[in-house]
Amino acid sequence: MTSIDSITLDVADPTAAQRFYTTAFGLDTQLRLRASQAATTGFRGFTLSLTVARPATVDGFVDAALAAGATALKPAAKSLWGYGGVVQAPDGTIWKIATSAKKDTGPATREIDRIVLLLGVADVGASKRFYVERGLAVAKSFGPVYVEFATGSGPVQLALYKRRALAKDAGVSPDGTGSHRIAIGSAAGPFTDPDGFAWETPQPAHTS
Repeated sequence: MTSIDSITLDVADPTAAQRFYTTAFGLDTQLRLRASQAATTGFRGFTLSLTVARPATVDGFVDAALAAGATALKPAAKSLWGYGGVVQAPDGTIWKIATSAKKDTGPATREIDRIVLLLGVADVGASKRFYVERGLAVAKSFGPVYVEFATGSGPVQLALYKRRALAKDAGVSPDGTGSHRIAIGSAAGPFTDPDGFAWETPQPAHTS
């Protein structure tokens, strides 16, 4: 089964970004950072989601992100599907922290159940076919609206959403130009998908 081995974010200041992600979310090995000055404006066409167990944990991560320098895009609140909020990291990446639970059954923790990469695409059906042809297996599909792939034991799950709908869910305008500033590391790569998202052959993580 095709899996995603790593996510690389292109950022202006990798040291500052690493400090933010470690402080806000406790992310280390799951996320890679590299220096880039690639031009980009507005919505970059993707979001990253942290799925957690309960509302108190959502609040904890949102508060930690804001204290570390993130900007609030959507305050944490209840919805039909659960509870969640959206923040934008100092490097510009949009993060959604969410749970399907609507009530706390225990205290807040720093545990993350899943990391989900949502790509905003022009044509969900066409992108779905593109990825299936490259070995990804569909786990859930809701017509031309949303597709979720089974990515095995990899640390990151992949899903496709209409670009405009994804931007609305994140609380931003769908307009944007330039680099996505993200690369997806997988043995399925290298290739570039119909919406310009680059997949790369995984490289060994740098150690100090």
